[in-house]
Amino acid sequence: MKLELKSSLGRPYITIEDDAANRWITVDWVGYLTADSIKAGAHAYTTALAQSGFHCVLNDTRKVLGPWDHSMDWVINVWAPNAAAAGLRYFAMITTPDSMADASAATFYAQLKAFEARVFSNETDAMAAWLRTVRNPAAEAAG
Repeated sequence: MKLELKSSLGRPYITIEDDAANRWITVDWVGYLTADSIKAGAHAYTTALAQSGFHCVLNDTRKVLGPWDHSMDWVINVWAPNAAAAGLRYFAMITTPDSMADASAATFYAQLKAFEARVFSNETDAMAAWLRTVRNPAAEAAG
């Protein structure tokens, strides 16, 4: 399944895919994010996570322009508990170091309590170094 949400101007701001081989949801955010786009996008991938039965999200924010602190309270206090209730246990966020979006990611990471999250600067580390291990630790230890 692949889902793309677009702004009122027809520009994609999030692409969501279920990665059955890796058993996680992949999320790719793009551009300037509004409070409404963050809420709609987060709801869409939380729904995809619940439907898949997976427990991991690979959340790529490297193409986000600007901060998203305007939605931090909602993300921490509303979305995160709802995402945990939908099955989210492990959240890997990929950011561009020293960007405004990275600063928002650091705030998110520091305040988050609902599930385990880590911030990475590249996809390889997020997938290989962490998500593949936490999604099925017994298989990784045996393999």
